[in-house]
Amino acid sequence: MPKLLVVDDEIDIREFAKNFFAKRGIPVLTAGGGVEALQIIQNEKPDLVLLDVTMDELSGLDVLRRLRKNNNNVKVIMVTGVEDEDVVQQAHSFGVRSYIHKPLILEELEKIVLAEINQA
Repeated sequence: MPKLLVVDDEIDIREFAKNFFAKRGIPVLTAGGGVEALQIIQNEKPDLVLLDVTMDELSGLDVLRRLRKNNNNVKVIMVTGVEDEDVVQQAHSFGVRSYIHKPLILEELEKIVLAEINQA
């Protein structure tokens, strides 16, 4: 079964996503920031990462940049509360194909995550 990592500095969003996907039988890891996320990705090798764009210690783009620099091609879905075309373009250049906007809509979240997981 594919593993999902949810990275968000808002605990409510992490727990919400974790519970939502755990009920669907998907193993879920969580991280509250970019440094923790990079460690989990290295150690646990998730198949898919839901990555918040705006976080304090490292932004989602910083995490993505470091992953790709280390030749880690894990699938990433960016999660954002603000539409920023520059961020979208940068993320696309690092291989991100999907975005989910906050507030999270369950049907959209499930559809996008399951589509990415099923391509694994």
